[in-house]
Amino acid sequence: MTTQPFSSSSFAHDSSWTYDVFLSFRGKDTRTNFTDHLYKALCDKGINTFIDRELVRGEEISPALVKAIEESRISLIVFSEKYASSRWCLDELVKILQCKQSKQQIVLPIFYKVDPSDVGNQTNSFGYAFEELIESKFKDNEEKVLIWREALKKAAKLSGYPFKDEEYETTFINNIVDEIISRVLRRTCWNVAKHPVGIQSCVRDVERHLDVGGNDRRMVGIWGTSGIGKTTIAKAMWNAIAHKFEGSCFLSNVRDNSMSDGDLIKLQEALLHQILGVEWKIRSVDEGIGVIKERLSHKKILLILDDVNQLKQLDNLAGVGWFGEGSRVITTTQDRGLLERHGIDSIYEVQMLYDDRALELFSLNAFGKSEPPNDYLELTKRAIAYAQGIPLALTLLGSHLRNKDKDRWQDILDSYEGEPYTGIQKILRKSYDALEYSVQQVFLDIACFFKGEKKEYVLQIVSNSKNKVSRDCIEVLIEKAMITIDYGRIQMHDLLEKLGKDIVYEESPNDPGERSRLWSPEDVYSVLTEKNRGTRKIKGIMLKFSEPDEIRLHSECFVGMINLEIFINRNVFLSGDVEYLPNELRLIDWGGYRCQLQSLPSEFHQVHLADFNMPGGSVKRLGKFKWLSILRKNS
Repeated sequence: MTTQPFSSSSFAHDSSWTYDVFLSFRGKDTRTNFTDHLYKALCDKGINTFIDRELVRGEEISPALVKAIEESRISLIVFSEKYASSRWCLDELVKILQCKQSKQQIVLPIFYKVDPSDVGNQTNSFGYAFEELIESKFKDNEEKVLIWREALKKAAKLSGYPFKDEEYETTFINNIVDEIISRVLRRTCWNVAKHPVGIQSCVRDVERHLDVGGNDRRMVGIWGTSGIGKTTIAKAMWNAIAHKFEGSCFLSNVRDNSMSDGDLIKLQEALLHQILGVEWKIRSVDEGIGVIKERLSHKKILLILDDVNQLKQLDNLAGVGWFGEGSRVITTTQDRGLLERHGIDSIYEVQMLYDDRALELFSLNAFGKSEPPNDYLELTKRAIAYAQGIPLALTLLGSHLRNKDKDRWQDILDSYEGEPYTGIQKILRKSYDALEYSVQQVFLDIACFFKGEKKEYVLQIVSNSKNKVSRDCIEVLIEKAMITIDYGRIQMHDLLEKLGKDIVYEESPNDPGERSRLWSPEDVYSVLTEKNRGTRKIKGIMLKFSEPDEIRLHSECFVGMINLEIFINRNVFLSGDVEYLPNELRLIDWGGYRCQLQSLPSEFHQVHLADFNMPGGSVKRLGKFKWLSILRKNS
């Protein structure tokens, strides 16, 4: 095996395993030298390693040891000269190979001063030790001896690490540890859910659809209504099987990230980068298709496309037969017809959570334990009925009711009667209404502008608000299950994002200039190109069109927007000069598109400005920005 240089960047622990590594070794041979040094090197790199410290053993390996083997992602077997003289080592080996078959555990043999052929054939000094064991205790147990011989033969054929007498042990050990990190442990593992109730049974069902061990090419769809847990299942599937492929890629929020051909090209580039580990520059969607088919047609890959809603997304990212033998493609969607039109091989329908599982998920969020107190049981059943088996609703409602007394529960549940919303919409809206005003404002900012952005970046913006928004608002939203943090980025379920945008739209259905936040291309265009269309109610504007466009700003377009705090441009070419910019601005982000503004208004006082991003812009008068310690300037 070749080794890879170790980077100081950390890797994520896969929560589907208890241990990263199980060490199998003969104590008398290597416990106080080689294996001890190997164990320390693994632990020093943050690798969760199980080692058996017990010196006295019974007739059989203990249940605790069996459990440790079953719950380890990797087994490292140190074959030493006297390894086969121990019945416990041989029984461990048999169990490890069983787990390799049944649980796809990774098995890496280390041949410490023994030849792999001697291990497989039980010859020379390794074989003598094995024969001594047989002669002393197992001469009449041919079946057991045959099982051991077969296990030794299989293990010797695995790709592993042979150690020679003239090698430096420290270098040899470091190479093993570095390769384990680079090949196995530095794979991204997704945070599945705070309380993944029922997820493992779903994973087992999807695994049956996938048949990962087969050499055919297979595409499987995960289908169900919004909020039912499709993405959660896809993340759990990734954690369970990604290590079995030569390359893997998880593309999140495909619907939101493929509004234009340019967005699709970025997804194609991300796909190639995640699987091949190199950057690609694609000039057109058709070119991207050609590169993907050429580079990945002989590679066994796992591709997960999350939240697909258009056939062109599948056609441009995962055509039928594009990838190598044994490849698997998983697609999550609300549209079963889309899966059928693309020729998906198998569709898994996600079921609602009912009965014990619904009770458990709700109770974990409402009480912090899997069952409700007896005096809350009837109220709990009533709350669960409102959730209609949707995990997102169970989670939100449980979080909303947590730490409240029975009278308050009664009042809240009574308030659901006669609402204009139905089903999960009631629960979403009630969860929002229960938030304090400052937390509501942060929720709306995230729904309209900051979904998918880095948490620290969003904190920098919202905490500089004139409303003195607390940094704790983000934590409150996490506690209330209204957002999650994945690898430092804020994520929000699409139902909650829609709720936030609907709330803003309802502020003024007929006049966008009277709303607090604007993101619709038509609304943004009318406000920025007409005089006095925007009002003091507008707090934020985002320009993100389906295709790159151009807007010539009206010179007085910002005059009425004295409370504008956020201005984000994603893909619009802006030109013209403006005579006024609101002093309340906290964020000016022109994105990667050029801006032909020659200067900023002289009366613009940037007292609240926390981020000014204008790459490629031609604004020249930036001198006084340098005095602002809070400002992160990208120009």
